[in-house]
Amino acid sequence: MTGCLFLLSYVLCFWVSPSTPFLGEIFGDWWHVNGIYRTLPMFLALVTMVAGLLAMTIIDARTFTIPIQIPLFMTIVAFLAAVVQSFMTMRHTPQQLWPYPEIDWTWALASFGGMAGVAISTILLKVGVFNYSFADYEEYVKEGETLCEYPHARREMMKEMLFILPIVICFVIGWMVGYEKGIPSMLVQGLAGSMLGYLVGGGLVWGIRIFGTLGFGREAMGLGDVHLLAGVGAVVGWWDPILIFFIAPFSGLLWAAFSAILEKIGKKQSEIPYGPHLAVATLLVVFLRPGIHWVWSVAMPGVHQPTTEKLQINLYEVDLTYRVKQGSIPLMPHVVGCDKVKQDVSLVCGFKSS
Repeated sequence: MTGCLFLLSYVLCFWVSPSTPFLGEIFGDWWHVNGIYRTLPMFLALVTMVAGLLAMTIIDARTFTIPIQIPLFMTIVAFLAAVVQSFMTMRHTPQQLWPYPEIDWTWALASFGGMAGVAISTILLKVGVFNYSFADYEEYVKEGETLCEYPHARREMMKEMLFILPIVICFVIGWMVGYEKGIPSMLVQGLAGSMLGYLVGGGLVWGIRIFGTLGFGREAMGLGDVHLLAGVGAVVGWWDPILIFFIAPFSGLLWAAFSAILEKIGKKQSEIPYGPHLAVATLLVVFLRPGIHWVWSVAMPGVHQPTTEKLQINLYEVDLTYRVKQGSIPLMPHVVGCDKVKQDVSLVCGFKSS
C-alpha cells in the first residue's frame, strides 16, 4: 500500500501533464515543470506524510494510540523541506510558485511567535512547571482493556489549557508586531507557511478536544489526533487542514453506517478511533483535490478558496500618459492578510495626466 501511494504521488506530480483534465489538476504545474530534482525536498515531505498517515492509521486502529514520534518526524521533515526548497533554483511557473498558499509578514511573524510559544510550553512541561494531562490514566484501565472511563477528564483540560496559553500569547504578539510592508522572502514564506499549517491543524483538533471534553465530561479526541493533523498541516500548509477537519466526520459517518449494516447481518465491527478518519480525509484532499474544489464551488459559490490561487507576482506594463512613458506597477500576490478586493484590480490603460 505504501509503495503504491508513493508511485501514485510520483506519477501525479511529474508524469501527468498539468493540462490533463482532473489528474493534471491534483498537484499543479509547479511539480511537473520543475521535475523531481528541483522539488525533491517538498516531495520527500509529501511521501513522508503519506507513510506516516498509513503507519498512524494501522497503529491507532489497533491500539487507540498514536506514537508522537511519527507526526513529530513528519513535522521536522516538513520544516526542513520548506527551508531547503526555498534555496532551490526553480523554473518560472507564474500560476504556482509554491505548493501551498503563502502568507504575508503579519501571519509569518504570528506563526513564528506561535512556534516560539510551543517551544516555551514544551520546556516548561519538561522541567516540571507544567504537568502532563492524564498522567494517572493507566490506574483506571482494567486488566486486558485498552480504554477506560476516566473520571477526571474536565480537570485534565485545565492542564492542557495552561499549556496552550503561552502559544496563544506568543501568536498574538507576533501577529500584532507583524505589520511590515512588502512581501517576505521565499524562505520566510515557505517556513512560516509550514508553521502556520502546523498551528492551524493542531489548533483545530485541540480546540474540539478541550471544549468537547469540558462539555461531555469524557475525553473527546486524543492528543494523538492533535499531533496527526498538526503534522499534516506542516506538510500541506494552513488551508488543507481546515478542509480535512470538516471532511473527516463524513468518513466517520460512512464507517458507522457500514458497521451498522454488518451488525444487521451478524458481523459485529469493532469501534475505531478518530485518527484513521483524519488520515482518510487527508488523502482525499491531497489526491482528489479537483473534486474537492468542485464540491466547494457548488456548496459555496463565490467564496474564495486560497488553494485555487497560489503565490504569484505579476508585473504589468501600463501606459500612464497615453503616449509619453510607461510605468511598471507590481501587484500584490494572493496571500493571507492581503485584501482580495484590492488585489483583483483591473488596470485600465489611459489615465490622462494632469
